Amino acid sequence: MAAKATRVAFGEALLELGAKDPRIVVVNADLGKSTMTQKFAETYPERSWNAGVAEANLIGIGAGLALSGFIPFICTFACFVVGRFETIRVSLAYSHANVKIVGTHAGLGIGEDGYSQMGMEDLTLARALPNLAIIQPADELETRQAVTAAVEHQGPLYLRLTRQAVEAVSPPGYRFQIGKGALLRPGREVTIVGTGSVVANCLKAAELLAGEGVEAEVINIASLRPLDEELILRSAGKTGHVVTVEDHTIRGGLGGAVAELLSEDLPTPLKRLGVVGFGESGDPKGLYAKYGLDPDGIARSTTKFLNR
Repeated sequence: MAAKATRVAFGEALLELGAKDPRIVVVNADLGKSTMTQKFAETYPERSWNAGVAEANLIGIGAGLALSGFIPFICTFACFVVGRFETIRVSLAYSHANVKIVGTHAGLGIGEDGYSQMGMEDLTLARALPNLAIIQPADELETRQAVTAAVEHQGPLYLRLTRQAVEAVSPPGYRFQIGKGALLRPGREVTIVGTGSVVANCLKAAELLAGEGVEAEVINIASLRPLDEELILRSAGKTGHVVTVEDHTIRGGLGGAVAELLSEDLPTPLKRLGVVGFGESGDPKGLYAKYGLDPDGIARSTTKFLNR
């Protein structure tokens, strides 16, 4: 399967599902072309609305549609939607409204648009709210299945997507489930837990580590809430060392979730890899290298962590 941005896979899946379920509607914040919902709007104009550059209104419209029996997907950049945290808190999480929040252009991977457009702290905020499921797929196949799962899920859900194309990582026969992770590569010396766009780099880093005699286990966590605690604890218990990798601030996202889990259930040495400080403008590949989220950077940090 060729590399594809998860936002593109989302738009294609949404259009297919919309043909089968008339309850699916879309609300955009003037970014239909960027969130890949333009085709849905053209195909189903009576089921699509543009709220304009007014994210609080976007969320309120979504809540009203959900409470009226529809399944709304409210779409904008990740950095913009979580800027309306207080509205999500009351209108969606507290009300348990069946709204699917779609945040695209997540993390350093958006590249030249720079920090002001990067969703970098969105998972931290989303994880603070009760009732909100959080999904970040790693490739096209997982995204398509995650969109289907989002439609079937009852309650608010946050779907975090990439601007850039990402390589396929899902194994043959893979089936995404909310609350479940996926073991992509077995190992016995260290567990590398990745999410979203960097999972492919985690697998490449494991190959580099194998060349140095280090057997790394790689886990893909697409469902950040509910978290597959059993899978992570089982792997951590086997390897004794855990590294988390995410295109997001290291505070409060995947690394925070795993740190909380291990500290309470299985104290284990942990290294969190992510963005420290603010992002910046640049080529996505170059930014990943600068922030240590490319295969070489992940492998180097893991080797240092293991005192090899």
